[in-house]
Amino acid sequence: MAQELSRMERPSAEQYQGKRKLMLVPLLYGPPTDAEDGVAILTRYWDQVQSQILSLESKLGGLQHVYHESLTEGGAQGLSQLQSVDQRSHGLVESKCQSGATLEATEDAETLLETLDLQRCLMMPLGSEKVVRTLQEWMTESNRTRYQKIGEQIDATLGEGQVGLLFISERHQVQFAQDIEVFYVAPPALADFQSWLQDWRVRQQKAAAQAADSPEEASSEEPN
Repeated sequence: MAQELSRMERPSAEQYQGKRKLMLVPLLYGPPTDAEDGVAILTRYWDQVQSQILSLESKLGGLQHVYHESLTEGGAQGLSQLQSVDQRSHGLVESKCQSGATLEATEDAETLLETLDLQRCLMMPLGSEKVVRTLQEWMTESNRTRYQKIGEQIDATLGEGQVGLLFISERHQVQFAQDIEVFYVAPPALADFQSWLQDWRVRQQKAAAQAADSPEEASSEEPN
């Protein structure tokens, strides 16, 4: 069972000796970069994540493996892949690799591509309820397979007594092996960003609704 770092009772190296440990960092995907207040919270979030990871490393005994969703390659190729998809986590992952950790391939390429294609299909306006339902069922199964393969990859590469670090979206469905102790990294800025993002979405929806109503209001005010 995962436990938040803030609720841990100063674990000693002896307490987890021989066990497999996995630090889990929620990936946050934010709004456009011109939203300065949101960017500030994200910056604070990643600073706090880095501090909590360092604290955990000192208690758990170093870091051997790094995993990141959407990466189908490990090593230098994986770092290059990550740089093009997530700038915020790239710097942190790169620093861990420079300190001796190994970046692992985390996803099965074919399964990931299938999931992404289905996401794109479901974003399109579709007229047939049957088609929508079929795509949703396919998407559910594709996600199940995707997360199963992520769990299998971690299980296969994280050795006895080793420590891993996983970056993955909050809504993931990965089932970890029973002998892996998971530590959920949840700094204060995580809740701050979730609250801010919800407010931002509400503001965007209101702005869109007002924009949609404006042409009707303008036309009603035109003289005959």
